[in-house]
Amino acid sequence: MNQAVAETTAIDQKLSKRHIDLDPGGYVIIYLDRAQGLIYAKHFTNFIDDRGLACDPDTGKPIPTRGKVERLPARIYSGRTAKELCVQIFEQDDQCPITRLDHASYLGREFQRAEAALLSEQEYVQD
Repeated sequence: MNQAVAETTAIDQKLSKRHIDLDPGGYVIIYLDRAQGLIYAKHFTNFIDDRGLACDPDTGKPIPTRGKVERLPARIYSGRTAKELCVQIFEQDDQCPITRLDHASYLGREFQRAEAALLSEQEYVQD
């Protein structure tokens, strides 16, 4: 690995560990469907309790951060590119489900990574 790649990788890893407040508008799970050539983004609603935890609006209980969680998404988006997904979510949806700019920025970066993985046939794991 050359010096520039090592430095940018280190910066990226450090920034991935910083604290970001949760979005009261919900969270998004991103995955690829290689057979269809699509990137999917499932949006799930939540609310943030007084402890800062994301909670299920139906049960009022905190949403686990590990393990399998059985919830139905509020909306499912799909597209072949990061731009297509961003336009759907941020420009075409009558009421954008993302309420924080840092969350929107994060999703844009993740959609770019997902698109690159789709095109290069590499594994994609959401950060």
